[in-house]
Amino acid sequence: MKQIRILFISIEGNTRSFVNHLVSYAEQQHQIHPTQPLITATEISDQTDLQAEHQPYFVFVPTYLDGGNGIDNGVKELMTNSMGEYLDFQENAQYCQGIIGSGNKNFNAQYCLTAKRYARKFQVPFIADYELRGNHDDLERIYADLVAFVAEQAAV
Repeated sequence: MKQIRILFISIEGNTRSFVNHLVSYAEQQHQIHPTQPLITATEISDQTDLQAEHQPYFVFVPTYLDGGNGIDNGVKELMTNSMGEYLDFQENAQYCQGIIGSGNKNFNAQYCLTAKRYARKFQVPFIADYELRGNHDDLERIYADLVAFVAEQAAV
């Protein structure tokens, strides 16, 4: 099975922490079952130069919003715009296989709203979500979701 690529943006370190744990979890799974894919991760930030992607990847994005409730009175994305710009660059969006979102469930309808908006805008699946830094169950579930998604795409 191929390696799974992740592009992510992390503002306060929650997404970075989760992705780092996911990379380690994938390494453990690969050691136990060598057919299980490894994960490589690349952080996107305001300092990242836009470049054309040519290989499939998944996006991990947290939610930071200002104003509105995300349903009926608007919303303004904050701090994750550089990921949107990266996806918008040239034909990068066509290589995005899906979006995984994180957020704080205390924000109700705004929970993972950035990921859901990116999925709609770039016409890719919203694959999974986890809260804040996630937990071990989230690692297992999301790794399994990514592996299943990649396997399903390979079978098509």
